[in-house]
Amino acid sequence: MSAPVEVVVSADSAGQLWNCAVFELHSGTNLLSYRGGNTSARSLTLLSGEYILGGQVGKNFINVWEIQRKDQLQQKIVCPGNVTCLTASPDGLYLLAGIAEAIHLWEVSTGNLLAILSRHYQELTCIRFTDDSSHFVSGGKDNLVFIWNLASLIQLDSSRSSDPRHILSGHTLPITDIHCGFMGAQGRVATASLDHTVKLWEISSGEMLLSVVFDVCIMSVTLDPCEYFLFCGGGDGTIYQVSLCSTNFSRDKTFQSDSEGNQIFKGHRNFVTCLSVSMDGTLLLSGSHDETLRLWDIQSKQSIRTVAHKGPVTNAFIIPAPANMFLPDSRPSIPLPRFSRHLNPSEQGESSSLGGVCLRMGPNAQAPEETYLEKADKFYSLMCAVTDKSVFGDGENTKVRVSELEEEVKTLKKINKDLYDFSTQLLTKPS
Repeated sequence: MSAPVEVVVSADSAGQLWNCAVFELHSGTNLLSYRGGNTSARSLTLLSGEYILGGQVGKNFINVWEIQRKDQLQQKIVCPGNVTCLTASPDGLYLLAGIAEAIHLWEVSTGNLLAILSRHYQELTCIRFTDDSSHFVSGGKDNLVFIWNLASLIQLDSSRSSDPRHILSGHTLPITDIHCGFMGAQGRVATASLDHTVKLWEISSGEMLLSVVFDVCIMSVTLDPCEYFLFCGGGDGTIYQVSLCSTNFSRDKTFQSDSEGNQIFKGHRNFVTCLSVSMDGTLLLSGSHDETLRLWDIQSKQSIRTVAHKGPVTNAFIIPAPANMFLPDSRPSIPLPRFSRHLNPSEQGESSSLGGVCLRMGPNAQAPEETYLEKADKFYSLMCAVTDKSVFGDGENTKVRVSELEEEVKTLKKINKDLYDFSTQLLTKPS
């Protein structure tokens, strides 16, 4: 049997038979399985076509497998907290993880933690890279979607605040899924939410291009490769196909089935957690909490194959089969280093397991001489540090005061989360 061109990678929340598995797209044959733990939703990703990474449910680590070694768990990346979403850049250089309300950005070659982005004020639910790895998009339970420029974050001085390129605030309830189209920073991004809407945005300007209202909350979203259609997975198990080439185009509309491409797929018995389209745009893959994967023929809207799982499907996507996936004797070209949990690993007693020099992108080959304003900023920071020392004292007093403030912050965050969850339940409660 020749190696398949496209494969399906999926995971369920039970993890009884395996953590994640690889299926042949057209036949549904189980080709590979990776054991050990189970992966949370939106937390399964491929790194450089050589590793599979999955955020462990309810734990503070990421499971790592070499893609061709199916039976052995190779490594665990320990994180500062539970991983709620995970993605790797298509070029394999960077790894992003959502941990509580913060985004952690690692450089894969060194394992260094480059940035911790804390602009969301509720738990993150989804992170996606653009296909050219230049930008990424994050969404959370705070109803907000941020578009980030990766280059600006890599060059960012740790003393300066990090700002997203665009803030998309059109949703009124938590974000459930994000899908980035082709064309990189010139492309479009689709966002789904519990507020019964799916919105399409332009990445370069942050402008909303389309908003579609449904009768149910939307749990997943994807685009076909040509971006003619938008596919939306509903909370009732229905999949909605929205035409982006409609003749009577308006920016805000309510979904209705018609002869112009707005159609529905019926078959799932519970909400649809993930969607993916094949490279030729003829097949749609869907995963659901009814513990099944379904493969659909897009033109006829018929389910042509069902693959049963042992628990609710949390992740499922179609990918071109990596070259070394079916070569058991192959090895990754570069071993993964130890991933740091701190922005300054040397100060926390951490050290990279691999030696070498870390190179960063910069606007000039040599660092320019400090300007007068930069020197003034340094003096001001030093003065503030001296003032803080005089106010809080040294040694044990400072540690005690810091601990008290940290506990107060945790208490306030819990109160804020409880209030938010209570208001969300009231808004989403059936009338």
